[in-house]
This record gives sequence, structure tokens and C-alpha cells, in this order.
Amino acid sequence: MREPLRIAVLGAGRIGKMHAEHIVHHVPRARLVSVVDLHEELAQACAVACGIDDYGTSLSSILNRSDVDAVAICTSSTTHTEIIEAAAGAGKHIFCEKPIDLTLERIDSALEAVESAGVLFQVGFQKRFDPSYQRIRRAIDNGEIGTPYSVHIASRDPAPPPIEFLRTSGGLFLDMTIHDFDMSCFLMGHDVMTVYAAAAVRVDPAIGAIGDVDTATIVLQYGDGTLLTIENGRSSAFGYDQRVEVFGSKGSIRVDNSYPNTAILSTEESVRRDVPYHFFLDRYKGAYIEELRAFTEAVLDGKPSPLSGKEARMPVVIGLAAKLSLKARRPVEIAEIASTV
Repeated sequence: MREPLRIAVLGAGRIGKMHAEHIVHHVPRARLVSVVDLHEELAQACAVACGIDDYGTSLSSILNRSDVDAVAICTSSTTHTEIIEAAAGAGKHIFCEKPIDLTLERIDSALEAVESAGVLFQVGFQKRFDPSYQRIRRAIDNGEIGTPYSVHIASRDPAPPPIEFLRTSGGLFLDMTIHDFDMSCFLMGHDVMTVYAAAAVRVDPAIGAIGDVDTATIVLQYGDGTLLTIENGRSSAFGYDQRVEVFGSKGSIRVDNSYPNTAILSTEESVRRDVPYHFFLDRYKGAYIEELRAFTEAVLDGKPSPLSGKEARMPVVIGLAAKLSLKARRPVEIAEIASTV
């Protein structure tokens, strides 16, 4: 395929703007050709910030253009499948932010469209592209820590998103924890058998008022007995809390929080350092860039998708199992959610 890969970004909010800027400044084999958003002023502002003149509000006009090879879908979760099916029908390669959708029926419909069209499809679970988590994966694959016995993932945001966003986000498990469900698949595979979730409203009563939760602990048990625990929270006083540990028969491997600097201040009163990165865009900037580079290379070089739709379906399955577990107050077998997984 000709270079550079010509990409249109669909959705000019926070994530869309970030991806557009990364395409322009950090993905040399790709070129940003247009920005589309229902709000023209957002599309224009993003285009201007990225140094291009092409922007608009019409999805169909973009999909009909011969100078657009691929689209990056950065719109709200409830619009993803509709756009995926339209883009696939137009023969465009597709990068889509997580999740594919909030229901398995719509996900499966979108994946069928992608398969029928024969286009490359990648879902944006950026944490897989973080060097520290990739090192954990290598330690597991290489047997450096022996047989994994247990895994612990801690993931807490510095503050909750706006209530308006949370109303349509799919809830904590399908909006926030879904990244950790994907990390569980990345590290331990898809052989999840049972999911148990406990959660509460501890941060903001307004979150509970819309039927959501803001603090949770989830336990996944795998077919071989391995236990994986996830701690989630919508608020962390010291910043973006992102930690993973895998404990095995020969040892353990751990990733702690990342910091803007490595300075440690030692005095007679204390030994301390500055707080971790405060926001996910800062903590995972490199990973966001790498996932777009991987997408671009896969399309141009004819490689498989770095994160296919089938792989990205499983975190939604686990998230739906967690929602049912919380509602029913019991462990949920994965087979209860999707017997075809």
C-alpha cells in the first residue's frame, strides 16, 4: 500500500485531538488528512492545531473520499459500531477507541462487517503498548517468575469524569475497568472462568444517583486456578495510580507508578519524592503513540492487527460478567455471558 497512510480522525474531543496530534508529530508513516466532528467548531480547532485545513461534520463525505485510507474512531462509545460498519463498507481500515460497543450483539455485528470487508481493524487499548507492561508479559512468557499464582492490578483515576459523560459511559466496569480487564487478557490470556465483583459509592453520591459505582474490587479466576484481583477507584488524592504485580513460583515482577521526574528528596525529617503523573494522557503518552504506529505499520506492511476485534471483545464480556456479579451479589461464570467466547 502507498505511503503515507492517510487517516481521518472522527471525533475531535480530548481523545480525538490527542490522536490527531500524535499522527502529525509522532507517526511518520501516516498523514492526517481530515478531522470530523458533529460540532464544527471542535473539528476546526483540532484541524488548525494540527496544521491542516481540512475539517467537517459529515461522516459520509469522508468515507466517500479516495484520499482517505483509514479512519480513527474517537467518538462516544454508543456510536462506534454504526461508524465501524459504515467505514468497513467503504473499504477503510479502522482504528477504534475502546470499547467496540457496550453490547455483544452490536460488537458481533461490527466484527462481521469488518471481516466481510477485509479491512484491518484495531481497538485502542493503549496499555498493551506500554514498555513496562510488555516487560511483565515477557517475564511470564519466558518463565522468569515460574508459574503465575496471582496477579494484582491497581487502577485509580485522580478524579471522576463529568456526570454527563458517566451517564452514557456504560458504567465503571465498561468505561474504566475495561482497561484492566484487557490487561488481564494481555498478561494471562482469555481463559477467565469466573468473575466476582464488589463495589460501592465512596467518592461522589451523584455517581450513585445515576446508578453507577466509583470504587470496586473484582476477582477473576482462570481455568488453571490463577487468581487476578483488580482495585478500581474514581479518585486518588496523590494522582493517577497505576500498578501491576504478578507473583509466581520462582518470584514476582512488579510495575509501580510512573513519575514526571526521578528525584528523591532526603532530609533529616523525611525521604520523599513528587507525586506520580496526574493524568492518563501523560502517563500513557508513549503507549498511545506506539499503538498508532503499530496500526500504521500493520496496514502498510500487510501485518495482522496488533489488537483484533476478537481480542477486544473479551474485556467487554468480562465487564458484563462483573456488572451481573455486582447486581446478583454472586460469582458469575463467563459462560453465562457468552457461550461462544
